[in-house]
Amino acid sequence: MTTCCLSPHEQRIQEEQMGKKSFEGRERVFKILTSFQDLRPKIDVERAKYYTQSFIETEGQPLVLRWAKALKHTAENITIYIDEHQLLVGRAGYQGRYGILFPELDGDFLDIAIKELPNRVESPFDVTPEDAEVIINEIAPYWKGKTFHENLAKALPEDTFKLTYDPENPLNSRFLVNETATFRSSIQWVHDYEKVLKRGFKGIKEEAQQKLEALDPMSPVDNMEKKPFLEAVIITCDAIVLWAKRHAKLAAELANKETDAQRKQELQDIAQRCEWVPENPARDFREAVQSQWFTQMFSRIEQKTGTIISNGRMDQYFYPYYKKDLAEGRINEDQATELLECMWVAMAQFIDLYLSPTGGAFNEGYAHWEAVTVGGQTSDGLDATNDLTYIFLKSKQEFPLNYPDLAARVHTRAPERYLYEVVETIKEGTGFPKLINDEEVVPLLLSKGACFEEAYDYAVSGCAECRMPNRDTYTSGNPYVNFAAAVELTLYNGKMLKFGDDSIGLETGDPTNFKTWDEFRNAYFAQQTNFLKHAFIQQHIIINMRPKHFATPLGSALHDLCMETCKDLHTPVIEGGIDLGYFELMGYGTVVDSLAAIKKLVFEEKKLTMAELVQAMKSNFEGYEAIREMLMNAPKYGNDDAYSDTIAKDVDREALKFTKQYSKELGVHLDLRLVPFTSHVPFGKVVSATPNGRKAWTPLSDGSSASHGADVNGPTAVLMSNFNSKNYNFRDRAARLLNIKLSPSCVTGEEGTEKLVSFIRTWCDLKLWHIQFNIVNKETLLAAKKDPSKYRGLIVRVAGYSAYFVELSPDLQDDIIARTEHTAI
Repeated sequence: MTTCCLSPHEQRIQEEQMGKKSFEGRERVFKILTSFQDLRPKIDVERAKYYTQSFIETEGQPLVLRWAKALKHTAENITIYIDEHQLLVGRAGYQGRYGILFPELDGDFLDIAIKELPNRVESPFDVTPEDAEVIINEIAPYWKGKTFHENLAKALPEDTFKLTYDPENPLNSRFLVNETATFRSSIQWVHDYEKVLKRGFKGIKEEAQQKLEALDPMSPVDNMEKKPFLEAVIITCDAIVLWAKRHAKLAAELANKETDAQRKQELQDIAQRCEWVPENPARDFREAVQSQWFTQMFSRIEQKTGTIISNGRMDQYFYPYYKKDLAEGRINEDQATELLECMWVAMAQFIDLYLSPTGGAFNEGYAHWEAVTVGGQTSDGLDATNDLTYIFLKSKQEFPLNYPDLAARVHTRAPERYLYEVVETIKEGTGFPKLINDEEVVPLLLSKGACFEEAYDYAVSGCAECRMPNRDTYTSGNPYVNFAAAVELTLYNGKMLKFGDDSIGLETGDPTNFKTWDEFRNAYFAQQTNFLKHAFIQQHIIINMRPKHFATPLGSALHDLCMETCKDLHTPVIEGGIDLGYFELMGYGTVVDSLAAIKKLVFEEKKLTMAELVQAMKSNFEGYEAIREMLMNAPKYGNDDAYSDTIAKDVDREALKFTKQYSKELGVHLDLRLVPFTSHVPFGKVVSATPNGRKAWTPLSDGSSASHGADVNGPTAVLMSNFNSKNYNFRDRAARLLNIKLSPSCVTGEEGTEKLVSFIRTWCDLKLWHIQFNIVNKETLLAAKKDPSKYRGLIVRVAGYSAYFVELSPDLQDDIIARTEHTAI
């Protein structure tokens, strides 16, 4: 493969193909990385086994107490490991790449899924015959009839059910009004890690004990609600401390056997640290990092949080420890970087496992979002960048790994050096960091009830979301709504080609009888609104049902409001909290371009009749190439074109009007969001050909990005379409994910850096929520698809996360290849 200009990441791939690898200065982490990097993940059953054992023993007890006892039982019995060369310890399963099971979510089909996982196209997993036997005979039988998935399916009204699940097999989604609550027990989340670093779990336990002693012994609420909660916190604190001390004991035993003097000392140091943290406050940088790692890993054992527990503002809460150690000569920049990169390779071994076919399709390429947030502003509104900020960015430039998911906050006063280093990191070509805009996020958080200190201190969580630790309290998984399917329903009077004669939507009339654009527009919005109606019905049931199935005593112990009210974080209403949820608009660009083509060509210019358009789409444009060409040349979103952008704003506004009126009935801010993960691919597989020229069953547009190849006026025009299509007079909105693909040649050198800095400044000034970049040549992607063995290390940006390109399904690979590659800024 030859191109005129390669990104540094592409250059490294070529050098590796020629046998050139440079590990200098990173020998330790590369030894760890090469020990597992090419392994297919395998399932570890221990977490599921010990949870099941405990739940059998605690039938009838309060759920939060059962959860804490299951955590304690797991901490006592789960196998612990200390990896060779590692400086950090604490893992939730096998050595190598591994995933763990959460039978409380999907125990009803564990036995089926285990047989299918090794052969699944999207993110396959291996399982040993012995572990498969444990799953089938010991774990699955207990959970059948008890899982959230089963009970939700039973609770949905018939007309909502048929938009949610395949009536023949409720394990499969219809990808129309898609619930996401059954393949995760919580949406993305960020803990208050600083609380652990400053107080330790000993301090948190003491707080719970004091509250327990102060309860009114005569009060029914105190006895039946607060007492079990506080007892659960105490048990959970004991559990994580016990787990850490087991690692201390193992490290000491290994140190006694170790013959290499350096490794012997490392193991002794590990033993001392694990004996102290996370029970007690961290005293230095190394203890702080180990304490945080124990906390996030134990949290992964506790529950399946959608997108994994994020890491918060690491450059803020670690900085005091780093600064003090640096000043006192206990650590230097290289040692701090090595310790952090030990965390990165440890993260890369835990693979978030989705058993359900829907979850797997949503999260291709072993998706992960353990976001580390850098930059932004301090709680008093000053710029927050510091020396650690630049260490994180430097690590991403020099260490090509798709972990962690790095997110950089940007504001109008962000230092030039910071933006320069952010751009240099982006130019590496691995898709890091994604950018989140303070100028959009902070005012929206304020409008929803946050104070300035909380809003300034938000952390990125998941794909493009934000969390305010100790103020956010909403954890329910949220609906994904296929707006492109609503276009098809309008064209076929409530039916879809995928589902034959089954009436899926409303009968809005034969579109060939519509005389005006307004008639078609109103019919489309009737279908869109009907979808939203059922999405909100679905969500009402989910919000009220989840507390009967899930508890999170660890997450609750780390939340001020939960400790203050003695309520589990999954409780629907926690006094003083802000409940920030969302619903997902899927296929935004596809919908807008389809509506624009109909308005322009059928009703205004009358170059097509509706009957001709419908027949061409039913034929998937075979024999109707001229009509498809006409449709593809119609106005397109993503080009700073007022014609299409006005329609885009209209689609956005109608959805916002619905949630403004009805989300308050749910007691939450259910905001409009455009963040698809990889779900725009499976959602496209149920939608036939659309009026924008898109062929049947192919991916929809992703996020707030333009349709594939539609954005022909350059990346700045994409920004302007995003700006012009937003309804700034509504606060009922959240993240918009925006993908931009640039050729390496257009950002090369100092001039390229300055151009990209200016582009990011423009994005910031336009108050757009999110942006992320792929800096890669199309030829590289095509070569990797053709010969994956030569490109195993190729990392690309997918949707809020980066993944190895060769681990994606062919459909998603084609989706990334088809994104417009801009050659100029």
